[in-house]
Amino acid sequence: MSRPPLLILRPEPGASMTAKRAFGEGWRPVVSPIFRIEPIAWGAPPAGDYDALFVTSANAVRQAGKAIRPYAVIPAYAVGDATARALKAAGFTDIHTGRGDAAAMLETAAANGVARALHLAGEDHRDAGLDAIAIDRRIVYRSAAIERFGDKALAALREGGGAVLLHSGRAAEHFARLCDGARISRRHVRIAALAPAVLDAAGSGWRAGIAADKPDDAALLAAAARLCQ
Repeated sequence: MSRPPLLILRPEPGASMTAKRAFGEGWRPVVSPIFRIEPIAWGAPPAGDYDALFVTSANAVRQAGKAIRPYAVIPAYAVGDATARALKAAGFTDIHTGRGDAAAMLETAAANGVARALHLAGEDHRDAGLDAIAIDRRIVYRSAAIERFGDKALAALREGGGAVLLHSGRAAEHFARLCDGARISRRHVRIAALAPAVLDAAGSGWRAGIAADKPDDAALLAAAARLCQ
């Protein structure tokens, strides 16, 4: 029996990480990103001006470049495991790892006495904040939309039988537009979303849709498996 296709649209290198996990669980991953990560030049303020570094995306760590290194002397707060791993690879040692929720990460930082923090983020970040913490936000990367499906994505969508993974609200909206533009019928497509808000962003009319119980790849793949049973 052939494995069902699982279309992975997130940018690299996250797409390959998801594909590796999916393959290990018996899927036939099809990697075809609909966004491309690009660095944005930024001015790096002195590390001594802050109590902590906030990072809500592993892409921010990778795209910040060498300018992130001086901040390894202050505590770093990562929104989740993937971001924490990226910080560790960049030389950080004092890392506080959250569970995928930026608001909870800020609450933890405030409880630890953080009063001023530097937040490295992407262009389409969410404006999470907390009155107790003065946040200086610097944009270090953008996700540039790719305006058409690749051949592998089109083949997987037309084959059917599997599911599409949606990792963000912006990806969900863009995927829906691309499907409509390519005349892919929503009635034949199953979507698995990282969170309920991501599922809502995809709109209606899909063959089936489901949101992960938690905002991580393990839960997302489990949701996709339930969707395709």
